[in-house]
Amino acid sequence: MSGHPTGIAAGVDVGTECVKAIVLNEAGRTLGRAVLPTRGYFQACAHEAFMAALDEAQLHAGDLVGVGATGFGMQCVPQATRTATESSCHALGAFHDVGHAMTLVNIGGRDPHVIKVDDAGRRIGAHGVRGCAVGIGSFMMFAARHLDVSPTRLDELASTAGSQAAVVSSYCSVFSGTEVLERLREGATREDVALGCMFSIAARVFEIGGFEAPVMISGGVAEYFPGVLRALESLSGLTVTPVPDPIYAGARGAALLMFREPRVSEGSATSGAAT
Repeated sequence: MSGHPTGIAAGVDVGTECVKAIVLNEAGRTLGRAVLPTRGYFQACAHEAFMAALDEAQLHAGDLVGVGATGFGMQCVPQATRTATESSCHALGAFHDVGHAMTLVNIGGRDPHVIKVDDAGRRIGAHGVRGCAVGIGSFMMFAARHLDVSPTRLDELASTAGSQAAVVSSYCSVFSGTEVLERLREGATREDVALGCMFSIAARVFEIGGFEAPVMISGGVAEYFPGVLRALESLSGLTVTPVPDPIYAGARGAALLMFREPRVSEGSATSGAAT
């Protein structure tokens, strides 16, 4: 790597559902990390996660060669010395762990992307869902509330469903939420509705297209809702494998960018257009 001398950097990924922060050295070894639910002001959440990761690493901000920021709220990280798109950061963060070209599917709280990653860890293309299909995290929170489980237990509930998932729309988040209520009114079991939610998310992602082996997954959905990955395997007919610590992939990539040639910005992290 070139750019900064050997040192330590941080990355902060400010998502709509969680804020992730990581501190690592130039070899990519994690020294400290933190994940917090997004609430209130993005800037306050980003600062809290950043300081928690520094505390775990037993370091101070002045010890860092730089701070990379990405995610929906990346402009809310005042310590950031560089910002970059989610797709670029997830590509680099995932590549650091798996070391080969891949189709990377980033499924976070807002809008999933299918990202083509080359054998150097560069994003060479990315496509997102149509606008009405965004809001995956909010939909999962809505579903968990109406199924009377904590969001982290939604996957457990789905795993006990019968062989037939309840039909939950994949067209948009609003329709999907309405259909969760309709299926419950019709008497579908909570378990079958939970499984239907997993397939609803998987269908939105699979509709993006561009799936070619090997398929790797990053983002919070892979961390908390592995049932979506199983549903995606069923729809695609391909093996779908989460990267190590998938929720930290974006933050990891943002930190690793600090050891590459510096640039002020790599664009907006929220675009769903093809790049």
